[in-house]
Amino acid sequence: MNRSEYNAFKFIALFAPCTLRQIDPAISSDYDVSGFESTMTDLTAFLLAGGKSTRMGRDKAFLPWADGTLLSHSLKLLAALTPNVRIVGDRQKFTSFGRVVEDIYRDRGPLGGIHAALSSTMTDLNLMLAVDLPLIELNFLQFIFALARDTDAVVIVPRVDGVSQPLCAVYRRDFVQVAEQALQAGRNKIDALFSKVKVRMIENDELTGAGFSASMFCNLNTPEEWQEEQRRSHPAT
Repeated sequence: MNRSEYNAFKFIALFAPCTLRQIDPAISSDYDVSGFESTMTDLTAFLLAGGKSTRMGRDKAFLPWADGTLLSHSLKLLAALTPNVRIVGDRQKFTSFGRVVEDIYRDRGPLGGIHAALSSTMTDLNLMLAVDLPLIELNFLQFIFALARDTDAVVIVPRVDGVSQPLCAVYRRDFVQVAEQALQAGRNKIDALFSKVKVRMIENDELTGAGFSASMFCNLNTPEEWQEEQRRSHPAT
C-alpha cells in the first residue's frame, strides 16, 4: 500500500457510519439534511441534477429510489460527507430541496454544470456527483476525498475499464478556467480537458484493492435500467 492509499484508509477510519433516514418523497421538508451532516467543511459537494432526462422520459431526480427519490437519496449521501451541499440545476425546480446553483452557460451538458459549480464555490476541493448514480457508496466518496487531500492534482477521477467517470470526481476550483475556455469555444466534452491539467486517475486495480466494485458507477438512463436496478438493489420495493 502506498502513502496515498494509507492516508486514504486512515481518513476513512475517522468517519462514523451514517444511516440515511426514511423520507416521504412527496414532502419537500423531508429532504432537510440538518441534524446529521458531516463536519468536513473544506469540501463542497455538488449534485448535478440539471440533465434533460430525454431517454428516461421523466425527470430522473424525482424517480423513486429505496424509501425516497434519487434526489433525496443523493442529498442525504452528500450531507454525510460535508455540510456544504449544493444542487446544480433549475432554481425554480429545486429551491425547496436545498441551495441551488444555476448554469451560466445554458444547455451545455455536464460541463456547464461543473463550470457553474466551480464558479460559485468557496472551497478548493469540490465533489461532482450526478443524480443518476445511486449506487455510489459513502465510503467511496470519503476515499476519493482523502486522495484529493493528499495530491496537488486538479482533477481526481475514477477510470473504469479505460473509461473515466467525470461525474463522480473531485475538481479543484482552478478547473473553472479550463472549463470556461472550452465553453467559450463551443466544446462540451469533459474528458478532453483532462490533458490540460494534472489528473489523478483511480484505476480499476486501485478501486478493487480498496474494496470497491466498478458496478457502482452504473448510471440510470432509461426506464428499463431504472426498473432493473430497482429490482436488483431493492427487491422488496
